[in-house]
Amino acid sequence: MKSFFKQPHLLAAGIWIFTIALIGGLLTEIGPWYMSLKQPGWKPPDWSFGVIWTIIFIFSGVAWNIAWLSSNQRKEKIILSILFLLNGILNVLWSFLFFKLHRPDLSLIEAIFLWLSVFFIILNTASYARKASVLMLPYLIWVSIAMLLNWQIIQMNSAFIS
Repeated sequence: MKSFFKQPHLLAAGIWIFTIALIGGLLTEIGPWYMSLKQPGWKPPDWSFGVIWTIIFIFSGVAWNIAWLSSNQRKEKIILSILFLLNGILNVLWSFLFFKLHRPDLSLIEAIFLWLSVFFIILNTASYARKASVLMLPYLIWVSIAMLLNWQIIQMNSAFIS
């Protein structure tokens, strides 16, 4: 535990990822509006989303730490931190648009930027922290699946088609 607090970047990354997970979880309301949506039969069960996101957030925190420790360049560390901070903001924004504003159409547009943020983290870390980029692949895959689910929800619920 002593060495954990000697690594402020690790503590900061952990706090940031926990905060994003907490805010995203609080924004996610499985209430009457969500339950009334027509959804594709292949959609994973609702309980699995929390499990999947927990794993993704753990992998993200580990990836951030590996990449930070693998880099000796200040510029790389700054870019890495900006990418993870932006990714967290986009993650929360998706939940806000979908669950609070009830706008799957807007959340799908936003999801493109979320996907790109994960892609750029992978691209950025691939040259100096390959393990970190590999740990981010499940996130990219999951956001891709979520985008397809988001798209099909829009298609199945005509109120969102203009």
